[in-house]
Amino acid sequence: MHSRNVILFMALSVAVVTLFSVDMAVGAVNIPLTDVWRALTGGDCPESTVKIVRNIRFVKALVALLAGVALSVSGLQMQTLFRNPLAGPYVLGISSGASLGVALVVLAGLGSSLGLAGAAWIGSAVVLVLIGVAARRIKDIMVILILGMMFSSGVSAIVQILQYMSKDDALKTFVIWTMGSLGEVTVMQLYIMVPSVLVGLALAVLSIKPLNMLLFGEEYAVTMGLNIKQSRSVIFLSATLLAGTVTAFCGPIGFIGVAMPHVTRMIFDNSDHRVLVPATMLSGASVMIVCDIISKMFTLPVNAITALLGVPVVVWIVLRNRV
Repeated sequence: MHSRNVILFMALSVAVVTLFSVDMAVGAVNIPLTDVWRALTGGDCPESTVKIVRNIRFVKALVALLAGVALSVSGLQMQTLFRNPLAGPYVLGISSGASLGVALVVLAGLGSSLGLAGAAWIGSAVVLVLIGVAARRIKDIMVILILGMMFSSGVSAIVQILQYMSKDDALKTFVIWTMGSLGEVTVMQLYIMVPSVLVGLALAVLSIKPLNMLLFGEEYAVTMGLNIKQSRSVIFLSATLLAGTVTAFCGPIGFIGVAMPHVTRMIFDNSDHRVLVPATMLSGASVMIVCDIISKMFTLPVNAITALLGVPVVVWIVLRNRV
């Protein structure tokens, strides 16, 4: 690895650790970083500080880190697989499937012992099954992309009908869920969220070589001996686990998955996924934590912050590709 890349990895790692610490210090009541450290290590500090840091802010900061990593890597996979710079983690309809699951629980009043996260997870899983079946039968990757977009539009239409027919209280609950939140995940839910994201990341690492081969197109990849169907399945499963898990527990969070892979490519000036995958994890985590810090400082939905930061990047991508 080039010395420049090593320096960039070190800088991003330091940035993630620093921002993670700052995220635990910032909130309705600001806590000095020294007290944050003492609370985490069992040092001498007020009991109230220990409860705030360990039970609330550490969990929220960890969720922000996981969300940034998962969405960024998922977006990178989709952009490479579809060879589309504007593809993101939700291009296959994962977000729409999750939204339908939540809508059926909240708006249609079907009820669920699993709660919103469980309903969203089931919705994402249904999408994965449908896309998996399509990927096995269809050779052209662009057809799969179009099917994903059409499926997303159809599901969105059903959700809109449910919104139109729902009561005000249920509609408000659903709208708040669509704004995204990093603070609703409980410690018990982390026992599901963390392993799911780690499995998705492990599959992403396993797909690094296929992704590098797919940079030159599927025909080239086939001539190099790549099993397209198997590789697609692994990549789809990884992307759905990553994006679907985050959506289930945090709601649909936009722009991070589209913008951060491009930011990482620009910073590292590299297209090798052996570099891009870990680099995107670090850059996505750092920016997502920054968004969480800003959302807490100004008491705004995290989706509003990610959009404000992500839109300029997407505009820049479009303009650069037209030049």
